[in-house]
Amino acid sequence: MDGVVSVFPNRIHQLQTTSSWNFLGLKEAERAYSNSSTESNIIIGVIDTGIWPESESFSDKGFSPPPKKWRGVCEGGKNFSCNSKLIGARYYGMESARDNDGHGSHTASTIAGNAVKHVSFYGHGNGTARGGVPAARIAVYSVCDIQGCRADRILSAFDDVIADNVDLISISISLNDIFRFELDPIAIGGFHAMAKGILTVNSAGNDGPGRGSVRSVAPWILTVAASNTNRAFVTKVVLGDGKTVVGKSVNSFELNGTMYPLVYGGSASSRCDAATAGFCTPHCLDTKRVKGKIVLCDSAQNSDEVQSKGAIASIVKSSRVDYAFIFSFPVSVLSEEEYNSVISYMNSAKNPKATVMKSETIFNQTAPITASYSSRGPNTLIPDILKPDITAPGTEILAAYSPIAPPSESDTRRVNYSIISGTSMSCPHIAGVAAYVKTFHPRWSPSMIQSAIMTTAQPMNTSTSPADHIAEFAYGAGHVSPIAAVHLGLVYELTISDHVTFLCGLNYTGKSLRLISGENSSCSEEQSQSLPRNLNYPSMTAKVAATEPFNLTFRRTVTNVGTSKSNYKAKVLGGSKLTVKVVPDSLSLKSMYQKKSFTVTVSGQGPEADKLESSQLIWSDGIHSVKSPIVIYATN
Repeated sequence: MDGVVSVFPNRIHQLQTTSSWNFLGLKEAERAYSNSSTESNIIIGVIDTGIWPESESFSDKGFSPPPKKWRGVCEGGKNFSCNSKLIGARYYGMESARDNDGHGSHTASTIAGNAVKHVSFYGHGNGTARGGVPAARIAVYSVCDIQGCRADRILSAFDDVIADNVDLISISISLNDIFRFELDPIAIGGFHAMAKGILTVNSAGNDGPGRGSVRSVAPWILTVAASNTNRAFVTKVVLGDGKTVVGKSVNSFELNGTMYPLVYGGSASSRCDAATAGFCTPHCLDTKRVKGKIVLCDSAQNSDEVQSKGAIASIVKSSRVDYAFIFSFPVSVLSEEEYNSVISYMNSAKNPKATVMKSETIFNQTAPITASYSSRGPNTLIPDILKPDITAPGTEILAAYSPIAPPSESDTRRVNYSIISGTSMSCPHIAGVAAYVKTFHPRWSPSMIQSAIMTTAQPMNTSTSPADHIAEFAYGAGHVSPIAAVHLGLVYELTISDHVTFLCGLNYTGKSLRLISGENSSCSEEQSQSLPRNLNYPSMTAKVAATEPFNLTFRRTVTNVGTSKSNYKAKVLGGSKLTVKVVPDSLSLKSMYQKKSFTVTVSGQGPEADKLESSQLIWSDGIHSVKSPIVIYATN
């Protein structure tokens, strides 16, 4: 039919699941850092599960009417009202835009929620919950139901959010696989948004720490990995012999120090073999063997089964103890080493007993560290574009929630604020930072904002990322630094034409280009010969042959946004195994928005398969430092 641009399978994609803003340097007590008069004119479109409009985080007390540029509507469904804070709502294929899951309320409030005092999850994380730009406006687009987030709904939401004239888009939804751009609804929608001057911020995914697990790989989208903060929740287990082991969870239940008998799941079944029952697999445990006891399980996945059999609490083993879950009864998640120490105690004690304590909050943990769940590079679709782009807090984030959604599976409690971990939580932090940057630079394009965030990031090194030689593939350009992103000197700018040239270099033709852009574009011979690594991106990445000599060049252009007259010098840090030459190695800029081009030639011996070598290019004028990672890697 005329008007149909493309047809592809309507796949279902998945959601990626307040001290964090203080940790990033945007402190509530120092609101002088903000540009609140402009901030109230910023509109953020959140594509998610909807919102709980009655939450204090979305009250419009003290707000002026919506900005005149707003073109959207409030079509949230029955018994759903917008206001001067929550200015728009739409839903697709559901009954309303009301959040039945909690995910959408959480992400929206992390970006732009009001400052709400005395917020906690049953006393945990007590303080003021707020977004990065609390004066900004929110418009929500509900596309996800209990099954997931359908591609057709995502694309419909992008159509509307662009037409509604928002300033930026946050979408904490991850593809269930990696697809070419013409089959990727977020890449298609994000391209159209970019063409209209709207930046799209997307979560990297929760499939880490495996290599090549990042799904959001389009260069016109800002892809966000997740880290921890210096705050963490720990749950101690006290054994009958007085020994204490420290685990993870957000446990609000009190056992008051009472000791209860311990039993291992593998010894508590008459229906399953010991190995299967050891995981506390559903339908394995015998009620009479676990009721009134604390049950040890080799997996954290089946706590609901343990609770349903009448257990008092559970102690579980996990390879991932860098973030805490909420459970519907007392649970402590232990590392293999700590778990085995409990097993040893249980096997040696005559009457083994233990108790699970209420969670404690600690504030001195090492941070930022890339979360184990955060999806990693390399970019398996476009090897010469580094993804993820940037890292932000995503672990144990307290924010608004839906009071009709349980905080954990089988939970009967209902809360207005909850603690969740995931790149779904780091994505809205970067959306908030992007909005914050835009309040100071309202005319900046999406690529300029993306460049500002990436080139001012705090460096992270291998020791702050769960190892395996993938460093930048875990955290991208580094950890976000919001205030630095506002005050920078140079940016790497990209136009629609640059992205079309990039796609031409990937062998897209006029016909296949239209599937992404919707426009009648064609590729010149010069465009078709362009190299993806020469896209004017804030990072520089190339895949080479393992252990073979290489010599390659990146071409880049910077735009002056600092002071009208300035001189920058290039400096290269790290990468002892790489030879890096920058030509020219100094840039003299005489006016604002003046552009200067340079090349970066990198040579050396290719790293071993599945390893990388990296260094960092820094342009500095003595005041501003503009940093770009250089990543060279090899695969099998």
